[in-house]
Amino acid sequence: MDTKGRLVAGSHNRNEFVLINADEVARVTSVKELSGQICQICGDEIEISVDGEPFVACNECAFPVCRACYEYERREGNQACPQCKTRYKRIKGCPRVEGDEEEDGADDLENEFDIASHDRSDPHHIAAAMLSGRYNINHGSQPHVSGISTPAELDAASVATDIPLLTYGQEDVGISPDKHALIVPPFMSRGKRVHPMPMPDPSMTLPPRPMDPKKDLAVYGYGTVAWKERMEDWKKKQNEKLQVVKHEGNNGDEFEDSDLPMMDEGRQPLSRKLPIPSSKINPYRLIILLRLAVLGLFFHYRILHPVNDAYVLWLISVICEIWFAVSWILDQFPKWYPIERETYLDRLSLRYEKEGKPSELASVDVFVSTVDPMKEPPLITANTVLSILSVDYPVDKVACYVSDDGAAMLTFEALSETSEFARKWVPFCKKFSIEPRAPEWYFAQKVDYLRDKVDPTFVRERRAMKVRNFSPNLNTFAAREYEEFKVRINSLVAMAQKVPEEGWTMQDGTPWPGNNVRDHPGMIQVFLGHDGVRDIEGNELPRLIYVSREKRPGFDHHKKAGAMNSLVRVSAVISNAPFLLNVDCDHYINNSKALREAMCFMMDPISGKKICYVQFPQRFDGIDRHDRYSNRNVVFFDINMKGLDGIQGPIYVGTGCVFRRQALYGYDAPVKKKPPRRTCNCLPKWCCCCCCCRSKRKNKKSKSIDKKKKEVPKHKHALENIEEGIEGIDNEKSALMPQIKFEKKFGQSPVFIASTLMEDGGIPKGATTASLLKEAIHVISCGYEDKTDWGKEVGWIYGSVTEDILTGFKMHCHGWRSVYCIPKRPAFKGSAPINLSDRLHQVLRWALGSVEIFLSRHCPIWYGYGCGLKSLERFSYIASVVYPLTSVPLLVYCTLPAICLLTGKFIVPEISNYASLLFMSLFIVIAVTSILEMQWGGVGIHDWWRNEQFWVIGGVSSHLFALFQGLLKVLAGVNTNFTVTSKGGDDGEFSELYLFKWTSLLIPPMTLLIINIIGVIVGISDAISNGYDSWGPLFGRLFFAFWVIVHLYPFLKGLMGKQDRLPTIIVVWSILLASIFSLLWARVNPFISKGGIVLEVCGLNCD
Repeated sequence: MDTKGRLVAGSHNRNEFVLINADEVARVTSVKELSGQICQICGDEIEISVDGEPFVACNECAFPVCRACYEYERREGNQACPQCKTRYKRIKGCPRVEGDEEEDGADDLENEFDIASHDRSDPHHIAAAMLSGRYNINHGSQPHVSGISTPAELDAASVATDIPLLTYGQEDVGISPDKHALIVPPFMSRGKRVHPMPMPDPSMTLPPRPMDPKKDLAVYGYGTVAWKERMEDWKKKQNEKLQVVKHEGNNGDEFEDSDLPMMDEGRQPLSRKLPIPSSKINPYRLIILLRLAVLGLFFHYRILHPVNDAYVLWLISVICEIWFAVSWILDQFPKWYPIERETYLDRLSLRYEKEGKPSELASVDVFVSTVDPMKEPPLITANTVLSILSVDYPVDKVACYVSDDGAAMLTFEALSETSEFARKWVPFCKKFSIEPRAPEWYFAQKVDYLRDKVDPTFVRERRAMKVRNFSPNLNTFAAREYEEFKVRINSLVAMAQKVPEEGWTMQDGTPWPGNNVRDHPGMIQVFLGHDGVRDIEGNELPRLIYVSREKRPGFDHHKKAGAMNSLVRVSAVISNAPFLLNVDCDHYINNSKALREAMCFMMDPISGKKICYVQFPQRFDGIDRHDRYSNRNVVFFDINMKGLDGIQGPIYVGTGCVFRRQALYGYDAPVKKKPPRRTCNCLPKWCCCCCCCRSKRKNKKSKSIDKKKKEVPKHKHALENIEEGIEGIDNEKSALMPQIKFEKKFGQSPVFIASTLMEDGGIPKGATTASLLKEAIHVISCGYEDKTDWGKEVGWIYGSVTEDILTGFKMHCHGWRSVYCIPKRPAFKGSAPINLSDRLHQVLRWALGSVEIFLSRHCPIWYGYGCGLKSLERFSYIASVVYPLTSVPLLVYCTLPAICLLTGKFIVPEISNYASLLFMSLFIVIAVTSILEMQWGGVGIHDWWRNEQFWVIGGVSSHLFALFQGLLKVLAGVNTNFTVTSKGGDDGEFSELYLFKWTSLLIPPMTLLIINIIGVIVGISDAISNGYDSWGPLFGRLFFAFWVIVHLYPFLKGLMGKQDRLPTIIVVWSILLASIFSLLWARVNPFISKGGIVLEVCGLNCD
């Protein structure tokens, strides 16, 4: 699509569509400039032939008419030019009509008749039919105008084709001899459709053997019983031996067999599962079962031994402990089948990148989402885009779409600078295979860049890119070219700090369309990928496209989920890659082969069709060495996600994920055909007969319904169901029904609907440049999703700020499975929140989204039964939405130690030997479970402990606030806007680690710290004053209180680290609440007997 490098803006609802010439004198240009001529009948653009010449219908006057109108006029009209009235002559490539005179020379036989020119099952043909039927609907009453059937008529039309029929060795008297197909051996067809001799399959390496259809196939050795048995034995041996892979180190003498197939790398699996060794996983499972038994005995003892003098405290503690046990079960059992995976990139290249031929790797559309350039610095976004453009993947297979949901001119100008710098950066990265390919992080590496570099041109070109520039503050190297690029970006940021009163204007004086963030048209700009823009070495570059969807007052735009759905539609119109990768603006590609890693699963011919997405773990840069606030979250990514991968796949975490486009469209996963069940010979015949008769009666009705469903993948059923007509409706209305149902699901865009039919991607045939531009603006209009399934069954699902969990859950409910890929070099790296306040706000947003899902109809507790979701996978989704509820019992449980120390009571009665043994056993199995998890998950004890600490900190603050905000939103309709977390700091490394910004989230953990510290002081003071006997009961209470304080230690250390930067209001409120709480307990239950002061005789004679 050629826009000549200009910004496209418009609104479908307002019928606006303009090209803004930022680099030319003219300000607004009509869309007609994009093409040479416009059809004077339908208004579409006249197509350009392969030779670069426009289509000419009339050779006398050259009246501008498109091919579709020309064919319609010849077939249904008066067959004459509307201007000069000269009769149209047949043009090569068009079907004949009545009245055409015979032409001299070689005729155009392959295009003369419609049935020989198209494959009715070709999705491109179906898409072209839909486009033709939609764009030429005004030409007459016919639903299709160029001899192309609509999808509803394909089945009926395909019956009457002249394609020869395969009769499987039985000559049918009803079929003439010339209609019989030639038999092609299975190894030559390669799974393709069997063609007759005049239509040879280009994939065949050898010519087919000609046969006389009148003769018996047994004459040629095919169709006999012996031949079938040999073929079955050969296939069985081949399938068994194909399981052998070269990397396992088999001896050459072991498989010396003449029937052994060629075991080249290209025919072997592209990936394999690596189960956890039994020496690690079996003890882990045994400890889990033991822990369940100990928990049962523990609750048996706790319930049967109440504390009479502190009954309320005992009851509250038991309720909290039961909830903790339920939460642990929901979290634990999805880890029962943990696995790891290994990919083979060399096999992927051998299979899909043959030497001397174009790459057959699938295309990938990459989505980058950003909102506020002040909170998400443009330099961070630029580095992410540069890492995408320089990825190790065919350039014609990659398209990068940047969604600017804030319509900021700063983001637009930063992308313009990024596209210019990419012309220098991309060839440098690919020429020398550097890692990572984000320049900010590449130049920040403290490594020897000359290691393993023997090419002298590398040193020379790197010095051209970089010079030694010592800075006394940073003491780092500054890249010359990159430094100049950074200066330009930073100057744009500085200029954007102050917005002009009249708003921003572009270079040619045109007002920026997005000056009003809440009311602006849709905007599209193709920076890279159009004609004439190449890198400095003359090579082609991947596409880089800026997209800002239309926003108008009164519309619900659904935040990030709505922006992602807009990208899905606009990418389907422009490039329509079968796979999508979405990353946040701060997550750059750290491993240039990340897309190839994902394709090892997605393009696997055996298991790839059932995979909806490949999720990569999140890794982060810029985190302090101690990871005080557990930003890495390695326990979740290295333990929980591996466990889910062994069930139905990991959950979607919002970034670093490669999707199958068809799965996002709400289709069901393809169903594997089950082999026929075998009967058992050990049962009596009468028993078998009874069972068979019973099963026949039971399945008699379902067989006829399920017969067709087993033959075709489920995701194709949607098309079949849409194409079904309704009895009693005439043919014209029946032909319109499929289009109406498509529009109800996907919206009223014929180009987008046509693209959904193409499972392998690609642009529909017949779509012109002007129509694509119009549809691209159309599909990002604010009212496009009204009365459609977008956000309900199609695309990213609405209803929660954490749209990632909900979207992945819906895909798993459709029967898809996902894959967790952990390359040796991390695929993606991102920026984590620097300070505690931003970190708590991030966790607050996640927890709020889980509460919204819990209170919606999509809650996994009651949604999705009877579909493809597995039970243990459901457990994990339930755990992911109910964990904010744990904040209430956790807050209460962390308050109990202070209450016990202040009142002198305890939640456990006097401990016996049995109780001591029970408590010790519980602590031991908890510790052993954690140790074994760390062992098979590869997690260090430091990361595990930080995760435990922040679970308490976030649980008593962010999770608690999210629970109340979610209840207010659902019950009272009070909406809360989440805060976009900061993506990076400019004040130096870890400069904001101790910075606390004012937020109410800091009050609950601060209060818990103070009351527990006061409780410890009071308890120790009371024990000192009461003597030796009071120390025994005190140890249990002190252990309980120290457990809380140690878990809140990172929070306390942050408070003490930078006292001068701590907001005073936090300390004031915390001390006030703790004092009120302590005085209240001292007033209600003081440390004296309720009967008054007991006076005793001191024993001294005062007289």
